[in-house]
Amino acid sequence: MKYKISVLIFIRNIKGEFLMLKRKKSPNQGLWSPIGGKLEMETGESPHQCAARETFEEIGLKIDPSQLHLFCMIAEKAYEGSNHWLMFLFDSQLAIHELPEAIDEGTFSFFSREQIDTLPIPETDRQGLWAIYDDYKDSFVSARANCEPGQPLEIVVEQVIEGWEGKS
Repeated sequence: MKYKISVLIFIRNIKGEFLMLKRKKSPNQGLWSPIGGKLEMETGESPHQCAARETFEEIGLKIDPSQLHLFCMIAEKAYEGSNHWLMFLFDSQLAIHELPEAIDEGTFSFFSREQIDTLPIPETDRQGLWAIYDDYKDSFVSARANCEPGQPLEIVVEQVIEGWEGKS
């Protein structure tokens, strides 16, 4: 298995609610997740550039990469038993003002942080990504997740940089 490289972007509205996408396609079909997508590796796109591009493509929000805070890099081994994912997680410093229209990949809604815990979301998000967001959104963390089928999900934080100066 080879790695696929992707980004997730945590975006809030002016009330502080998170924008979530109910996915129509794999991976995570039928589940809610932040927006995101795969890096265009053939063009040499950086994770920050990918996050800005995906934000514009999916919700029409033009965001400068400097308005994105990279708070996590996580390697997910054998996600859904088929791929390894290297994911870069960004917190948008720019709020969205209205709910975007549905796209081919799914429909959008806003949820409070507490509501997200009650939604059907990927188990790696429930056990790992949202906990990492809660604890480290103002820092930087490197983590790994073992998602191999037939084994319990294991998420390990490998490094934390508190109050990371790279933050915009």
